[in-house]
Amino acid sequence: MSAFVVDWLNLLIRWAHMIVGIGWIGASFYFIALDLSLKKREHMKEGVYGTAWEVHGGGFYHVEKYLVAPPALPSDLIWYKWEAYLTWVTGFLLLTVQYYWNANTYLIDKSILPMLPSQAIVISLLSLAGGWVIYDQLCKSIIGRSTPLLAVCLFVLIVGAAYMFTHVYSGRGALIHVGAFIGTIMAVNVFGVIIPNQKKIVASLLKHEKPDPRLGAIGKQRSVHNNYLTLPVLLMMVSNHYPMLSSHPQSWILVAFVLLLGGSIRHFLNRHEAHDPFKKFAWTIPAAAVAFGVLLVMTAPRPTEIDPSLMVSDADVLTLTAQHCAMCHSAKPTHDGFDAPPKGVILTSTDQLKAHKEQILAQAVNGTAMPLGNERGMTEEDRKRLGAWLQSH
Repeated sequence: MSAFVVDWLNLLIRWAHMIVGIGWIGASFYFIALDLSLKKREHMKEGVYGTAWEVHGGGFYHVEKYLVAPPALPSDLIWYKWEAYLTWVTGFLLLTVQYYWNANTYLIDKSILPMLPSQAIVISLLSLAGGWVIYDQLCKSIIGRSTPLLAVCLFVLIVGAAYMFTHVYSGRGALIHVGAFIGTIMAVNVFGVIIPNQKKIVASLLKHEKPDPRLGAIGKQRSVHNNYLTLPVLLMMVSNHYPMLSSHPQSWILVAFVLLLGGSIRHFLNRHEAHDPFKKFAWTIPAAAVAFGVLLVMTAPRPTEIDPSLMVSDADVLTLTAQHCAMCHSAKPTHDGFDAPPKGVILTSTDQLKAHKEQILAQAVNGTAMPLGNERGMTEEDRKRLGAWLQSH
């Protein structure tokens, strides 16, 4: 299949992923905010836990929440599920088109772990499925009865997965898999727990039986988990555009602080929307600041030490870039994955190298984001020689 067709397929799936993802995240954020804004009021209907009055779009809304369910349900009950399902489906299609299809370029880095594309894909599928199984068993175990303990275990699970991915895949492949790992947990929470439990409640009502209140409590627990994981998963999904994250030698540690940062921000917003006294959640501000500060320090540029006496001629640097860069970054790329130079960057002359000096230093000298997958084995010495030439110009 031509690169042109693959590019359009990638673009359309990515667009669809954004559309349904925005819908899912919006619904999640809205219902958590709604849940936290419910209040006990006088003259509420029997079985109503709380109500909320809202204004939007020129109209007023009065919302009631039943913890179990009302005595009767209308036939036009609205289910919020397809946004979650389609977010995962389009995300997996995007993972397939971008990473499985181009495994040697985007997923595998032979300097980290030499393997075949088929092996990389099998590891990917098993890890995504395994992550859900472990998470689900944690929730169902005695650990799931303690919110703080379960939160710590989930944190360890995700950071542990990040550590594994960074020792198996390329920088880009590792962090996108952290996102897919979390996203799979979130989507299966909806598909495998929240919606089935809601269907059981509805079925009980239709039989005029009293629904099991545990079903609603379990669904609420998983929904809250999804809410707190949303901000970290979003950052992981765009991480491949930022070499300071994806090419960091300890990117799995960055994941840990992203979880802390995103979780702190989400908790601040949730408790603020619940109108809690500020002193009860004020700790989230310094916690987020510390997490962000650590991320800044860890990702701060650390230039590769280059011997100033290292002499690299124009001819030497062009030979080096012809071997490692020009297969993609030329007017007519020879790499199977590209029919045009990525981002329009051409690196076949010394003038072009000088024009993109800062980008090259960041991605191929001080970082290892380029070449993609390091297919032709660019060594540390090669990077130093390239850096020496760029610094001398």
